[in-house]
Amino acid sequence: MVKEILTDDQKKMARYAKAMGHPIRMYVLELLSKQSCCYSGDLTEDLPIAKSTLSQHLKELKDAGFIQGEIEAPRIKYCINKENWKEAQILFKKFLSI
Repeated sequence: MVKEILTDDQKKMARYAKAMGHPIRMYVLELLSKQSCCYSGDLTEDLPIAKSTLSQHLKELKDAGFIQGEIEAPRIKYCINKENWKEAQILFKKFLSI
């Protein structure tokens, strides 16, 4: 039997770090952390990127659990997933204080 050397916390941090690994995603996270929610259409007006590219970045953040989307046809409202946001803060603070 092979011993597992990676902890759940390490795996979670890696998932969060990967999602944070692009400046556009960092912009979105910073924006959403300062307000309750935002519509994807509003983001496309702010950012100098194609809608399809923004959708890929939002998908990456959603897959990591940082954000959640709610369909309000024809738009999608995105908000920070507060539980995972707090968890990421705790994990990174703990890791960076080593």
